[in-house]
Amino acid sequence: MAPGEKIKAKIKKNLPVRGPQAPTIKELMRWYCLNTNTHGCRRIVVSRGRLRRLLWILFTLTAVALIFWQCALLVASFYTVSVSIKVHFQKLDFPAVTICNINPYKYSVVRDLLADLEQETRVALKTLYGFPENTSRRRREAESWNSDGPKFLRLVPLMAFSQDETGEVRDFLTGRKRKFSGRIVHKASDAMHVHGSKEVVGFRLCSNDTSHCALYNFSSGINAIQEWYKLHYMNIMAQVPLEKKINMSYSAEELLVTCLFDGVSCDARNFTLFHHPMYGNCYTFNNRENETILSTSMGGSEYGLQVILNLNEEEYNPFLVSSSGAKVIVHRQDEYPFIEDVGTEIEPAMATSIGMHLTESFKLSEPYSQCTEDGSDVPISNIYNASYSLQICLHSCFQTKMVEKCGCAQYSQPLPPAANYCNYQQHPNWMYCYYELHQAFVREELGCQAVCREACSFKEWTLTTSLAQWPSVVSEKWLLPVLTWDQGQQIKKKLNKTDLAKLLIFYKDLNQRSIMESPANSIEMLLSNFGGQLGLWMSCSVVCVIEIIEVFFIDSFSIIARHQWQKAKEWWARRHAPPGPQGQDNPGLDIDDDLPTFTSALRLPPAPGTQVPGTPPPRYNTLRLERAFSDQLSDTQIPAES
Repeated sequence: MAPGEKIKAKIKKNLPVRGPQAPTIKELMRWYCLNTNTHGCRRIVVSRGRLRRLLWILFTLTAVALIFWQCALLVASFYTVSVSIKVHFQKLDFPAVTICNINPYKYSVVRDLLADLEQETRVALKTLYGFPENTSRRRREAESWNSDGPKFLRLVPLMAFSQDETGEVRDFLTGRKRKFSGRIVHKASDAMHVHGSKEVVGFRLCSNDTSHCALYNFSSGINAIQEWYKLHYMNIMAQVPLEKKINMSYSAEELLVTCLFDGVSCDARNFTLFHHPMYGNCYTFNNRENETILSTSMGGSEYGLQVILNLNEEEYNPFLVSSSGAKVIVHRQDEYPFIEDVGTEIEPAMATSIGMHLTESFKLSEPYSQCTEDGSDVPISNIYNASYSLQICLHSCFQTKMVEKCGCAQYSQPLPPAANYCNYQQHPNWMYCYYELHQAFVREELGCQAVCREACSFKEWTLTTSLAQWPSVVSEKWLLPVLTWDQGQQIKKKLNKTDLAKLLIFYKDLNQRSIMESPANSIEMLLSNFGGQLGLWMSCSVVCVIEIIEVFFIDSFSIIARHQWQKAKEWWARRHAPPGPQGQDNPGLDIDDDLPTFTSALRLPPAPGTQVPGTPPPRYNTLRLERAFSDQLSDTQIPAES
């Protein structure tokens, strides 16, 4: 072998074992620390002194812990969004505008249907506030009327509840006291003192079998009577066909006196009928049923919608509504107008100007938020012929629960024709069921708030309302006669100032604001942040990470597997070794392929059936021979050269 090859072989033999060929995990870790680019691990091995080595161990472990902490924060904040707001100027589509009179039906038309209800209401008012009247005659009339009146009025009478006598209630109509053992639901915190006594006013509701009753009381007798009147009013109107109710409400020609949009005249033909059970006939301008959606190219009141409404205050129901005016709501063309929830009220004898700003929002769906694109992934059936919204989901959920638990649907909302609307003749239990269900809905026991989700994209019009007296004293003298002449064929009476209201709806400017969410992070940014953390705390790169995976997982596993394999082979060899004499293993026998020596021969077991002789006496002549032999060996040595 050449001298150079001998030197290389000697160096290779003296070098430490490398990589997965290391015999132990300790040797593998030592090799890794000496060869890695992460300086902390290297300093642990090469540093001299226990204190310095301990400090480098602490520094390295601290850096590793900080890396894991920072990377965990990066992963946890991965699904975050950044919000960008863009404002651009363009021609805007005009929204749909729904207008309703606060009074749903003409009082002169529905008075006959509500005669029994109004009679009991007036008697209760006289009893509550002590109007002078013959008490005995009032009771006789009430008792005789109760015997022939509607059944649902007799079962849901107005009551007075005394705080001192918790087990008794007093019927306003008859003056009799009754025992009451049901629940008491307080609709207000403060009690009202009626005639100096500690009494609160309310009404009792019971289930079909009268096994469960509840007394709903109010701090004010006015609130109790209005709520009680509204409850029975819904019962009565639920039995009237829809065509008849439309005829009992206001027509478009009666409600709309004048119309102007974008400087162009319009009339009742530009409005679409929308019947609301609590507000009667409502009319929507620029509805989706029109052929084209109107738009405006200028901002300001002169380029919006201007209408004059005839409220006809003489036809107002005195017990159903206590204010006069109209309600208006601005919404999308494909959106259901929840006029009772978000409507804006318009005052009579006033000009109401509503300036709009359009804001369009786009949110990211899962996993960034819980919003839904179209409501298809929400387990609530949309019972409205409109696009999905959070309000539609909540109302649909409540209506569905009404049908399931009460056997009917709440009358104040539309449902498919197959669903039954609530009235006492078809569903005697619905009033008690409705109030119990509504309390559960408010307490979020129905699960509607947890199931319903917000829409990912929606339009919202921010409204700014201002008022001005209209008509002015100067213009009133000529304006009212002209409007009366214009409406002469429909109303056939002279208009008063309190019958009219002016409405102006317009864009304040054409600056549309768009709020858009976008992912704040991406996979590329996440990997870049990981690399920054590794370089900051450990001065390593992706190659070092791969090296760590190789050494700590692949190589370490291979060493452990090799050791386990050797143990398994040894165990298998011992298990399948050839048996010793007489079929038994001889533990004293060491199997060796070399020839036996004197020492190994001494360890051999004695042959069976032989006796071991005793120790013979020493032979002194043998000692002399050994000495002569040693002397002979010394003579055979080669003399040293001189």
